Amino acid sequence: MTFAERHLADTPELRKARGAFFTPAELVDYIARWAVRSPADSVFEPSAGDAEFLVAAARRLQSLGVSRPTVHGVEIHDHSAQVGRARVRDVGGEGQILTSDFFAVDPAPVHTAVIGNPPYVRYQDWTGAARVRSREAALRAGVALTGLASSWAAFTIQSTLFLTAGGRMGLVLPAELLSVNYAAPVRRYLFDKFSSVELVLFDEQVFPEAEADVVLLLADGFGHGPAKHATIRQARNAAALLDVLPTLDWAPADPAAKWTGAGLVPVDATEPLARLTREGHFGVLEAWGDTTLGAVTGNNKYFALSPQRVKELGLSRRDLIRLSPPGSSHLRGLALSADALTRLGNKGRETYLFRPAQPLSAAATAYIESGHRAGVDQAYKCRVRKVWHQVPIVPPADLLLTCMNADTPRLTTNLAGAHHLNSVHGVYLSEQLRDLGRELLPLASLNSLTLLNAEIVGRAYGGGILKLEPREADRWAMPSPEFLKDRSARLRSIRDQVARKLQVGRLLDAVAAVDHAMFVEPGILTTAQLDAVRNAHGELTRRRTMRAAKRG
Repeated sequence: MTFAERHLADTPELRKARGAFFTPAELVDYIARWAVRSPADSVFEPSAGDAEFLVAAARRLQSLGVSRPTVHGVEIHDHSAQVGRARVRDVGGEGQILTSDFFAVDPAPVHTAVIGNPPYVRYQDWTGAARVRSREAALRAGVALTGLASSWAAFTIQSTLFLTAGGRMGLVLPAELLSVNYAAPVRRYLFDKFSSVELVLFDEQVFPEAEADVVLLLADGFGHGPAKHATIRQARNAAALLDVLPTLDWAPADPAAKWTGAGLVPVDATEPLARLTREGHFGVLEAWGDTTLGAVTGNNKYFALSPQRVKELGLSRRDLIRLSPPGSSHLRGLALSADALTRLGNKGRETYLFRPAQPLSAAATAYIESGHRAGVDQAYKCRVRKVWHQVPIVPPADLLLTCMNADTPRLTTNLAGAHHLNSVHGVYLSEQLRDLGRELLPLASLNSLTLLNAEIVGRAYGGGILKLEPREADRWAMPSPEFLKDRSARLRSIRDQVARKLQVGRLLDAVAAVDHAMFVEPGILTTAQLDAVRNAHGELTRRRTMRAAKRG
């Protein structure tokens, strides 16, 4: 039977559903060479699939003098397990691959090397008994995973329980390891349990089928931790793994905190923010107020209406509330004024939210009936409401925060008093800081320290987009209220200049003006210090957008 024929019982759709993606050969070989070092090594793959890693391990053992190597693994899909055994046999080895749910297997610490590419299934699809077993398995290792954890997190923890003392683990993992909140206990566990932690980062997208960025985790010395630092290696792409990779040692202040920027941001770029934070000049956005999600309509095309559409439907103002249109492209300046909202409406943007008051007008009743006929009321968010056409809203926010960004997150003062949808976040300033924050925080946030920190606390998504969730926005570095008060006169003097630069898309020129007013002119930071921050920000942005370009 040929290799192609062995795949007839499996399909791309079935593989994707269980998070199985074929790993590029360069990654498989690199990990196998790193992990398998002695003829006496015992190799285990927790999610064997078609045994790509076990085949590479068998070949590696043969190169070390083992005539007929035995390698071990677990695979939930019976046909894949059969294919895997045959592939190992074809290269002269024996593949002892157990067909089972990995989390139903009692771990025995007998292997010197664990290698593989754990399945990547997001939490929305990682449900039922398998999810329960995976979380129980992680708890056996002392790690409590949240309900938001994707499948790879539990696979990583459970895999370590198959290692002997001093063993090694080489895995292909989503880059979520570095950035998402739910991976915090995984990050801490790796540092606590292993004496050496290495990461290989890629400039380009190397796993297009999975539509996710990946890192290589190379953890050595299980049970002999904690690790003093992580070794970061950078590769342009999978083929570059054959080259000598640039290396940097990096020690996180808190291993559980995000590793975004690990090895990519030199100390001279992070020290200015660290110093200003120690001196009380900088804090976080949460010190200014609360950041919250926007309203979820369930169907923006139905609920978000342009003035022209409102006129066509005959709706009155009592049927509507003012709305910042879906998306955030209009929030690239310092403020959203009532006049600006009107201009957006005149251009056809949806500046009204359908939310009729009682008693219903005839026009509102007719529109509700049309929504019912079109099945809008059957959308999940509509179906679970007490009144399907009453979108739950929160009061207009003081500031609107763009949460999906090609360049950098922006704060915009909500002078229009518009409500917002979940395409942006709302920032509700503390009462005592409301006037100062509304006036100057969007302007002051356009500084190089805050821009660099956004790349570190946020996360990169498909298409090179930088996303900030509310909890991440809470930790986003911002000038402190006291610092902003001291710089208020300088900032007011450049407001119009910065606004004009933003209007024509000259973001970095605007940032340079803010930097000069806040840091250079008063002698707080030198231009050389700011250049280090800007270079680091540019490098992180370049990497994020480069991966998007290669994916496209």
